[in-house]
Amino acid sequence: MTPSDESRTEVVVVGAGIAGLTAAALLAKQGLQVDLLEAHRQSGGCAGTFRRGPYVFDVGATQVAGLEDGGAGHPAGIHARLFRHLGVAPPGAVPLDPGCVVDLGDGLEPVSIWRDPERWHQERLRQFPGSGRFWALCDAVHRANWAFASQDPVLPPRTWWDLGQLLGAMGPGTLASGLLTTTTVADLMQLTGCAADGRLRRFLDLQLKLYSQEPADRTAALYGATVLAMVQEPLGLWHLEGSMQALSDSLEQALAQQGGRLRLRHRVERLQPPAQPDDRWQITGRHAGARAGAPRTAEADFSLTASEVVVTLPPQSLPALLGDSLPAGYRRRLENLHEPSGALVFYGAVERDKLPPGCPSHLQLEATEPGSLFVSVSQDGDGRAPAGRATVIASVFTPAHPWFGGEEEADYQARKQQAMAAIQRGLEHLLGVGPADWLHGELATPRGFAGWTGRPWGYVGGLGQHPSRFGPFGLASRTPLAGLWLCGDAIHPGEGTAGVSLSALMACRQLLARRGVDLRP
Repeated sequence: MTPSDESRTEVVVVGAGIAGLTAAALLAKQGLQVDLLEAHRQSGGCAGTFRRGPYVFDVGATQVAGLEDGGAGHPAGIHARLFRHLGVAPPGAVPLDPGCVVDLGDGLEPVSIWRDPERWHQERLRQFPGSGRFWALCDAVHRANWAFASQDPVLPPRTWWDLGQLLGAMGPGTLASGLLTTTTVADLMQLTGCAADGRLRRFLDLQLKLYSQEPADRTAALYGATVLAMVQEPLGLWHLEGSMQALSDSLEQALAQQGGRLRLRHRVERLQPPAQPDDRWQITGRHAGARAGAPRTAEADFSLTASEVVVTLPPQSLPALLGDSLPAGYRRRLENLHEPSGALVFYGAVERDKLPPGCPSHLQLEATEPGSLFVSVSQDGDGRAPAGRATVIASVFTPAHPWFGGEEEADYQARKQQAMAAIQRGLEHLLGVGPADWLHGELATPRGFAGWTGRPWGYVGGLGQHPSRFGPFGLASRTPLAGLWLCGDAIHPGEGTAGVSLSALMACRQLLARRGVDLRP
């Protein structure tokens, strides 16, 4: 292959997280020449992993939705659909049951979110007496949502083709649930007479914050109703064997089989739109292995041209990537986007016998300092820890910007130690693991996440699923610049590996439709 061939491709995908891997594999499957550029030395992004001695830790995401096979009138999950379409086997996984155990910090029995729908029905009526009408309404909204989502709608629509895909996905249930487009989960509580149930509200706030970055009074009802039903059959949450990296490995395999190219340690610095309709996008950047501050050389820099560019990075990255090429109105919208959260994440390891008997894989604890915890515990034999030991990952949302102050390094490290000690106190309450029991312990802050993922300010999620930013009111995958597409956790339908995969499918369907291809995996 000549140098000119190396610098010319049909599609460049920026960012090899789950959205980027999915988009690149889907486009390569359709015969397009695809280059997937990733600044890190490995793929996965927020769903990647790292190793500390004998322990393997999931960086951010620790559970997967969308692996269900479907059947008996139920559609397959998005990951199952895509792996089938791409011709690769899905990673090994076991369903989570319970999906999560939630300790509301009130001294009462924690809430177990069971996989069996009837068992979960009985649990929630016992834990939240008088809430039956609320859950019945959520279930009805979820069923309408799921029927709609299974038809691969395009949201928000920006062209007549987009609108046609949206209208074609609608059914009677969608039209009825659409009346709730501007309402929140807290509004559903009000409608069903549950607004005074403080314990139910605390439970909903904890669960919704995990997936929407918003509490019940700020989470769109249409989004929240489905989030609250994700654990139960025929859907489910899944624990991957080995690590979360197994999901990326399967997608990498699919990309390679279809002839796509994954270029690791390629940090994109500039996107230049075509000057004329027949011109091509120019993508320039730097090999991430190049020494910081080193002179720019042909070896350190790279340049590609492409007909189309798919960006999976947070949209807050676009002003720096596009510079003056970004339309002024679009720039203003991006500058006024809702501020996502950062996270503090503790990565620890213990002897398994230090954990409570029958310890579930996922737990939540309502706490004030440093905040409510979401905890993931490895399963025996899942490849994350040696026999007889377990990894424990505990995360808490935090404002991102304060972790990037101009403080001295010693002060920053002291703040980290204080935050880690607070998380360990929460884990002692939740799991009974004392300070001396930890075989390994370290803390990641938004500053660390920014270095790992390249995301601005170390943001760990999308834009938050407030009604004003959800569905028809969200940021579109189709941008004002022809040939530039967005997908990832800031694009409908939002966060999580299943959500970003759906956003990648939507962007690919739009891109391919311009070429006369109807993508229907």
